[in-house]
Amino acid sequence: MLTDLRHDGSPAGDTRSRGDRGRAVSKVPESQACTLRKSKAWSDPFSSTLGKCNMINKFVASVREALADTRDGATVMIGGFGTAGIPDELIEGLIAQGARDLTLVNNNAGNAEQGLAALLKAGRVRKIICSFPRQTDSYVFDGLYRSGQVELELVPQGNLAERIRAAGAGIGGFFTPTGYGTELAKHPDGSPKETREIDGRMYVYETPIHADLALIKAERGDRWGNLTYRKAARNFGPIMAMAARKTVATVHEQVALGELDPETVVTPGIFVQAVVKIDRVATQAGGIKA
Repeated sequence: MLTDLRHDGSPAGDTRSRGDRGRAVSKVPESQACTLRKSKAWSDPFSSTLGKCNMINKFVASVREALADTRDGATVMIGGFGTAGIPDELIEGLIAQGARDLTLVNNNAGNAEQGLAALLKAGRVRKIICSFPRQTDSYVFDGLYRSGQVELELVPQGNLAERIRAAGAGIGGFFTPTGYGTELAKHPDGSPKETREIDGRMYVYETPIHADLALIKAERGDRWGNLTYRKAARNFGPIMAMAARKTVATVHEQVALGELDPETVVTPGIFVQAVVKIDRVATQAGGIKA
């Protein structure tokens, strides 16, 4: 592939270049253009052109590689609503990676011994922040909680979503009427949360939930990390991606840049650090793997 460069190593179409640059243009191989761009001659702070040598590519070869730097004590957001949109492959990878004393943020607390419940059963979780911890098959969480092995912070579902969204939006906190006058208007240590009367109604002050890592399941993604979702599997994924320092997403389809209609992109790539392709797996009723 040939690239237009001026004799000083700058791109031919760069109209913002300095006035003392020559205007003669030559054709050079892309590989040589990369070399020039890395050299002292290519130190132009006004140039916006990136060669293939500096190409952004967030596709990662494996779940293991994507999660390798997860540390003990991390706060991890895991997308999913019930069994819809659970990133099972990433959870399995987190178990294999070995990080311990984790704080999990999720809508539920696991089903049977799959997904999130498997992470709990492996003894890797110190605390879970969720809105719906108990259901008919949440026996792993039930046993750990009753025996004092896992701490629970119960958050109403709307408050949970807004606390996550607030973190991604850079909001320091917000007032909500949900939970006022109940045990949920107290901090985990039992101290009361701030309350305020607004237009004759009482509100409770809630703080954002930030995370070190978000694990989400998407449908399609490109190498810049732009993501789309499939129906209800979207749920908490978009706001969790915004609230975490690092987001790892699985996709069933890797597509070329430009193939995703910008109007359909739900999570922009700026919020995603790694994308891993996974195979589709048949599931039984309830989303459990067949």
